[in-house]
Amino acid sequence: MLGSGATGAAGGVASGLLDPAAAGRARRRRRHRYKTGHESVDRSVEPVSPVAPRPITALSALDRHVMNRFSFGPNTALQQEVLAAGGGVAWFNQQVATAYDRDRAAEIGDWWPLLHQDPLTLWRNFQNGGARGIDVTQAFASRELVRRVQSPSQVLEVMTEFWQNHLHVPAVGDRMFMWRVPYGDLIRRCALGRYDELLPQAVLHPAMLIYLDGGISTRTHPNENLGRELLELHTVGRGNYTEDDVKNSARILTGHRIDVSRTWAPSYRTTDHWTGPVRVMDFSHANTNPDGRAVTAAYLRYLARHPATARRICRLLATWFVSDQPSQALIDQLAAVYLANNTAVAPVLRALIASEEFRSSTLAKLRDPSHDVVATHRVLGTQISAPTTKTSAAIVLRQQAEQVGMGPYAWSTPDGAPITGDSWASPARALASMRVHWALAGGYNPTADIRYRTPQEWVPQLPMTFRQVVDSMSLAVLNEPTPAGLLQAATTATGVRADETITSGHVLITTRWNRLLGLLLDHPHRYRH
Repeated sequence: MLGSGATGAAGGVASGLLDPAAAGRARRRRRHRYKTGHESVDRSVEPVSPVAPRPITALSALDRHVMNRFSFGPNTALQQEVLAAGGGVAWFNQQVATAYDRDRAAEIGDWWPLLHQDPLTLWRNFQNGGARGIDVTQAFASRELVRRVQSPSQVLEVMTEFWQNHLHVPAVGDRMFMWRVPYGDLIRRCALGRYDELLPQAVLHPAMLIYLDGGISTRTHPNENLGRELLELHTVGRGNYTEDDVKNSARILTGHRIDVSRTWAPSYRTTDHWTGPVRVMDFSHANTNPDGRAVTAAYLRYLARHPATARRICRLLATWFVSDQPSQALIDQLAAVYLANNTAVAPVLRALIASEEFRSSTLAKLRDPSHDVVATHRVLGTQISAPTTKTSAAIVLRQQAEQVGMGPYAWSTPDGAPITGDSWASPARALASMRVHWALAGGYNPTADIRYRTPQEWVPQLPMTFRQVVDSMSLAVLNEPTPAGLLQAATTATGVRADETITSGHVLITTRWNRLLGLLLDHPHRYRH
């Protein structure tokens, strides 16, 4: 379904994928909006200066590919940024070098005071009938999506998602909500660093200890959940350890406690640490000290630097950034870089970008639901403001991701959401994406606390022929020169001839712009990156 031709996508856009009554209401809203320059948009939104997207034909295919994979979606501003940096590779290096200078996380989408409350305050408020766990986790998910749309530090945003998915703690429900926001902040701080530094902080974080029962594991009753997932998911992977290794892994991790159902505060209790000789694969320790934090640190450092962990992490990175089935040769190459650089991720990513396998993998990856919605908002240049109602754009953004398939960090099991396309390639998902694309192309959902780019802002250089309009919009929306079949599909969807002259008063601009924009958003190349 997602590989269908452009003409088929045009038919989907033209029909609107809505019931007739809803489609009629949508047409009336769109007609008013485009004739009045979006006067129906909430006027509390801060107006922005028009940005005239200019075709940047100097960008190479590699430049565009790097943008596609290491951002949450190219747009005209990012194209200009990459061009100014000297190309995609130079832009990537610039992003890594300045990620935390550029990351205005304290202000980007930071519109939920609830997310700054300490765990005990959140818990007491919850007990007293205040904010529920779902209120906290939904606000966190909304903020994550807004950051992905707005942040100039796109490489940092992408890597934050990668590690949160790999070291997965769900952002749903009432069990971990007190600690889920600090856990996300931890991952963000370490996302471009070394894995041997990230792993121990993540595994021993209260959110992970609560989720995988490490916070109730004691020397008399060791709980195997955290010790097992540490081996199976976070480090060496299946086939590299035994059941005895799992038992000893759990014993090593004992002593870390969470005051469950009271203050939810973390602590370390020497009386709860299992002592005695332990062995996990080639790691062994006498483990005689009741304070087992030193042996735990040594054990986690050993795992992070293990060759099997290197291969597992690099397989995931290659699957995430290259293709659903990366070659073993590429994985081995990246694993060697990982080990040679003391588990630092940035050198691995540079080697990945330099590989021929990466450079030949254009449009090989399918965007997942959240990525699709974020990429759509980014390419449209929507200006999202602080939420003032339950239907504000910052909140609807998360709901749109859920409608397409899944919101951020909503996967219920410790393995994290699927990172291969087969899980998201279904007719139902395609239709859900088209509905969201259509709503955004028409500018009728969401409408609160958001500003959409007007047709005149998309093509300020009118008059021009429709063919030229399509060429310009292909570069702006698809991040590539006009692909085969797009012009024909555009004429079918809009009823405008290829050689027809488009002026500011043309029907394309006044009433049919959403058809062209919807067609581009539904083009098969936009589902992939």
